[in-house]
Amino acid sequence: MENFSFNQLNSDSEIPYHLLLLADETKEAIDQYIFKSDIYLLHDGIEDVAVMALFKISDTELEIKNIAVMECYRSKGIGSILMNKAKEIAKENHYKTLTVGTSDTGFQQIRFYEKNGFIKSGILNDFFIENYPVPIYENGLQMRDMVLLTHYLTE
Repeated sequence: MENFSFNQLNSDSEIPYHLLLLADETKEAIDQYIFKSDIYLLHDGIEDVAVMALFKISDTELEIKNIAVMECYRSKGIGSILMNKAKEIAKENHYKTLTVGTSDTGFQQIRFYEKNGFIKSGILNDFFIENYPVPIYENGLQMRDMVLLTHYLTE
């Protein structure tokens, strides 16, 4: 990560929707959480290449609401760098768990989270049916349920 900088956005900074939309379907969906989240950007010296939004659920639980990497930077370990940063931030702030949700059709995302130490911890049935006005498809399948994954932090 020698050529990258990782920074938290100030509250008056412009929201990087162009990156957030790589991981979430609509600006309206992003607006449901982004104004109450801490936003972090990974910059390569020229441009922002990845984003992560962290949301405090409680004093013990932090949620990754959005994590996205520009396509040209995917499969280069950037996502794992962000995961490690999220774990570091969570530990520094004394959270016990780090949680993330993704579609039941997001097979690659589920494998990614599991590879980074997350375990499946629940399902929100019909989440994508009830929270989006039109059907959304991924991997040729309609997104229906949200799979919750949790990483348990140790002191």
